[in-house]
Amino acid sequence: MTTNQDVILKSDIKCPECGYRKIETMPTDSCLWFYECEECHTLLKPLQGDCCVFCSYGSIPCPPIQISKGNNENSCCSN
Repeated sequence: MTTNQDVILKSDIKCPECGYRKIETMPTDSCLWFYECEECHTLLKPLQGDCCVFCSYGSIPCPPIQISKGNNENSCCSN
């Protein structure tokens, strides 16, 4: 079971257009639906079925997904 203490808050987000990577701190109280690449200025949006840009382009899924997987729940950012 995943607890709040087990949640990883840093994720390596990678732009699918230019490949630029940056480690970002994920918010714990909301999802990030848009992210602008610092290199090519592409506006990233979540892929279909994902709740946020970290779930689509990050090395670690967002905190609500990390917690919900430990609880066998499929909801994210809707609580």
